[in-house]
Amino acid sequence: MTSHGVTVRRVQALRGPNLYAYKTVLRVELDIGPLETRPSNSFPGFVERLTAWVPGLHTHECSIGKPGGFVERLRRGTYLAHITEHVTIALQNEMGFNVGYGRARGTGETGVYNVIVAYEEEEPAREAFKTALALTLAAMFDEPFDVAGELERLRDMADDYRLGPSTRAIVDAARRRKIPVRRLTPTGSLVQLGYGIHQKRILASQTSDTSALAVEICQEKPLTNRVLRNVGISVPEGRTVNSADEAWEVAQELGLPVILKPEAGNQGKGVMVNLRSEAEVRAAYEVANQFRGDVLVERHIEGDDYRLLVVNGKMVAAARRDPAQVIGDGRKTVAQLVEVANKDPRRRPGHSSSLTRIRLDDAAQVVLGQQGLTLESVPEAGQVVKLRQNCNLSTGGTATDVTDEVHPSNARMAELAAQVLNLDVAGIDLLCKDIRRPVSEQGGAIVEVNAAPGLRMHLQPTHGIPRDVGEPIVESLYPNGAPSRIPIIAVTGTNGKTTVTRLVAHMYETARQAVGFTCTDGTYIRGERILEGDCSGPKSAQAVLLHPRVEVAVLEVARGGILREGLGFDWCSVGVVTNVSPDHLGISGINTLEQLARVKQVVIESVAKDGHAVLNADDPLVAEMAAACHGKVVYFARGPDNVILQAHLAQGGRGVFVEDGAIITAREGRQQRLVELDRIAFAAGGAIRFQLENALAATAAAWAQGLNPALIVRGLTTFRSDHRMAPGRFNLLGLGGRQVILDYGHNVAAMRAIAEALPHDPTRRTVMVIGLPGDRRDEDLLATVRESLPIVDEYVLHDLKNLRGRAEREVPELMRSCLNPETPHHIVPTHREGIIRGFQLTRAGDRLVVIADEVDEALQILEALADVEVGEAGACEAPVSRSYE
Repeated sequence: MTSHGVTVRRVQALRGPNLYAYKTVLRVELDIGPLETRPSNSFPGFVERLTAWVPGLHTHECSIGKPGGFVERLRRGTYLAHITEHVTIALQNEMGFNVGYGRARGTGETGVYNVIVAYEEEEPAREAFKTALALTLAAMFDEPFDVAGELERLRDMADDYRLGPSTRAIVDAARRRKIPVRRLTPTGSLVQLGYGIHQKRILASQTSDTSALAVEICQEKPLTNRVLRNVGISVPEGRTVNSADEAWEVAQELGLPVILKPEAGNQGKGVMVNLRSEAEVRAAYEVANQFRGDVLVERHIEGDDYRLLVVNGKMVAAARRDPAQVIGDGRKTVAQLVEVANKDPRRRPGHSSSLTRIRLDDAAQVVLGQQGLTLESVPEAGQVVKLRQNCNLSTGGTATDVTDEVHPSNARMAELAAQVLNLDVAGIDLLCKDIRRPVSEQGGAIVEVNAAPGLRMHLQPTHGIPRDVGEPIVESLYPNGAPSRIPIIAVTGTNGKTTVTRLVAHMYETARQAVGFTCTDGTYIRGERILEGDCSGPKSAQAVLLHPRVEVAVLEVARGGILREGLGFDWCSVGVVTNVSPDHLGISGINTLEQLARVKQVVIESVAKDGHAVLNADDPLVAEMAAACHGKVVYFARGPDNVILQAHLAQGGRGVFVEDGAIITAREGRQQRLVELDRIAFAAGGAIRFQLENALAATAAAWAQGLNPALIVRGLTTFRSDHRMAPGRFNLLGLGGRQVILDYGHNVAAMRAIAEALPHDPTRRTVMVIGLPGDRRDEDLLATVRESLPIVDEYVLHDLKNLRGRAEREVPELMRSCLNPETPHHIVPTHREGIIRGFQLTRAGDRLVVIADEVDEALQILEALADVEVGEAGACEAPVSRSYE
């Protein structure tokens, strides 16, 4: 999108806690081009035009700190990015979204800004920003702009995307109780509450506890009446018919007046009441017959229309409903009066607002005919003109709260009806003359039971007290503070996060809990991989949290996912940061180690108030993240002498460290010798430093979450860093007499750790097969290879499958440039051919180190090579000797 030299480079939705805010936000990279030198006060008449078009800007405080502050900033002079931020928020407010957070910050590139704006619904927010930019530029350059038309278009779009009033009430009540909420469709009302085994779902007021059988019964009105009549509940007499002639016959049998309605209708569609003649019955049949099923003819019951809402066996709200109507003024026609009524801002199409617009359809014309009127009639001043006989809000009706007026016997009757039908949430429609008197005394009856009743008449009655009916529905789903969350242990850092994730998951699996975990090689539920590939982002996290069997979630959280979409959860019970070292620098605006640490810190900022941050005390950038944690902190360190750890323990904090050959846990001045290092095989008794750090981090995480120490020890002593438990994480394989090391390490710190764990052995040759990601900086790629030089005798260099913007052979040539001239090396096209060449170059007793980008593929190739001679390696379906040189 480009206009007046202004370009929108990128629009990004951050759907979870992120680098800019804890809430959902849009991040727009906006290049304002030549307007970088044109403040708002340099455009004559701009402020007046803009505030006339968007008057809501007068309420914005901005940095001034008072209403009108932003307009003051406009008059002083501010710039396009800042202005568009505010206009986007104001337009979202006009669309009915309660948002107020925004920021506009320079990126370091002249004229380019990150514009951050909060949103409730993503697509309407995107459109609001697009409109805000166009509107602001039009106001700047004094160009025409259809503000009214654009606002109506935005409101219509908002109606399509926002949650309906019923769903919204339940969602708001859930959020007040800190119950996690996840919308499952971009439009519509299907929502998940809770995580894992504690999840519930709602679809408007229908819940996952709603009986499917009850819904079926309620959809067949004659069957509903029979069930209610069997327990002594008063219901109207009636029969189903399938022709207008039969409808008139039944009407005569029942006695006029009668009502006609679709047998399986809802929301008052097709309902015609108080029919007193053959012509009216026949016309009503044609209206009702447009809907599914037969037509039901019932005896008309005199009285007002009441809706009683029953939740979990108790009446929680009641409203009197009045039909859509207008009042004459002696000048306007009925059609014109309806047009005026529909201009009420509370009236919108559909069910998204407190009132629905009145429709002038066949049903309305039948009702007008009963009053001797047409659409062109001019009613007298003060004359009430009904446009519907039914009183549903969905057909333009209004509601008055009468909760406090319902006679106890009427409430008990409604509660019995819901109980008989086995409905957790029920809307009981009752006709009677006075809700304050027992129905039995006045010939009233229950005329319908709704299995998914609309709630807006109770939430936003036209008259009377609003009732928070979302709260009792949430209480019925999660009674007496029942849990809605599962433990979430989120693990981030530059290196070690996959091993820590797998180790923590293993500890909980050892405790026989159903674990879901995500990492760079897949998503796993109860030990079964359900998704393959790099699953360290938010979508994979959500797959675990949406799974109904998961009791504990252990989630690897990578830098890329945080920057791309934010976190996949609202907050976690334990957040772990293993370390921060140079990797992915120069990507997505992250150019320094401090900026990278700030990204990782998002996990710590999302730790719950009663949760724990697990931080590496040996890494200063990680240790200082304690200041960003709302919960408590557990430090881990390789030794007891770390000054940060010591100070923390002295203040009564918790820590995990190594002392005298064992892992120690400490809290409130007490220490426990947890496990001897020589029992931790994957860390070689503590000799492999990076694996020891992984063990410390995992121990601290499980301990902070409250896992029994005995089970932590069992997990530590039974975990293996092999290709089954931790594929691609320092796997040691014996193939054809060779020692093969398979590792995912692709950055400086990871290569340094490999070199430390594999010191040069003059008695054996070491061949390394290596390809590195092309999106890393040249200096980082070179530094990574240099770390390997002391332990490698010969190299096989190759491109990765994804070149990530590089030319073929560019990265291998760059890696070759830092090798010693006398070091043997080979360049081959692919990872697969690199492994085969490396295998060919080694013999029994040699060491082959494979830096694997595609771990599963590397394991398959190595396993295929294991049982064949080097000369038969072609059986692996790859060229044995193809190379660039």
